Amino acid sequence: MITRSSYALTLDRITIIPATKSTPHSPPTTTTTTTTPRDWSQIYSIYGLDTTTLLLSLSLLLLSLLLTLLSLLLLLQHRPILFSISCLLSMFLFMAALNLCYSAGPLRWEMGQRVVGTVREWGSVRKVLDVGCGGGGMLLNAVALRLKKEGGVGRVVGVGGRKGEVVEVLRTAGVEGVQEYVTCREGDVRRLPFRDDYFDVVVSGTFLHRVGKVFGHKTPAAASAERVRVLGEVIRVLKPGGVGVVWDLMHVPEYVRKLRELRMEDVRVSERVTAFLVGSHIVSFRKPKGYGGVLAAAVAGEGEVRLDWRSHNNNNNHNVINMC
Repeated sequence: MITRSSYALTLDRITIIPATKSTPHSPPTTTTTTTTPRDWSQIYSIYGLDTTTLLLSLSLLLLSLLLTLLSLLLLLQHRPILFSISCLLSMFLFMAALNLCYSAGPLRWEMGQRVVGTVREWGSVRKVLDVGCGGGGMLLNAVALRLKKEGGVGRVVGVGGRKGEVVEVLRTAGVEGVQEYVTCREGDVRRLPFRDDYFDVVVSGTFLHRVGKVFGHKTPAAASAERVRVLGEVIRVLKPGGVGVVWDLMHVPEYVRKLRELRMEDVRVSERVTAFLVGSHIVSFRKPKGYGGVLAAAVAGEGEVRLDWRSHNNNNNHNVINMC
């Protein structure tokens, strides 16, 4: 596990805020947690498990069972060392399967509440974007529930899901009673179909790392370039003074470095939370008021990408989606 001191060196003076403590600093912050009580069985009954997580968990459980049977056989054969190794492997696979199921259900719900709790000024929020809208729309619905609680003025749109995922998100929104607050559609998150400075809040949950795997699978540099491209799009569509909150796996130092290069304010990182067998963090930031809007962020080496927002401003044929 990464210690506080070593992690602070990695992030180069970025404030690391424990998710369980509150601070008097101005938002955004990852410390304010608005937790809506939700029973595990209720979470699974509404959102279930995605096919990948379900198959992987079942495979791990099956391997764990086989190793348990092997351990019994080794015990009968009086082979204590192999018996111990087999038992340890069986326990590890069993715990890994449980972590996957927990991460896709109760933990995703809890982290969604933390993401929502990062934004303090929900009363003035009118437009929210969820980049990825995965997990059956759990984060999307958490935002919609908060908007509904604040008086029903704001709306949230999700972009990035495949057709089947979009249908599932709309279904769960209906179950949660927030369908009138939610819009979800397919789209390429590397080229968000919204004009500059459009959203008050942009959120994302365990999605940005997948962009690198899908579109930048050839080299690590290419994967990093694709993640940075999406991060640049998040900043582009965010209003000056707006808040961005990203919960993702593994690539936090990369996101923080790019946010600093793009001169974002109040960059904050939560403590490490193990999700889907790896470390995860919530990163929050605020887009400065009066932000110029034309800024290039480069990734050196192979897979270089440059974000030049003038291409968005000068393209008269750029499609814009209105949230009605």
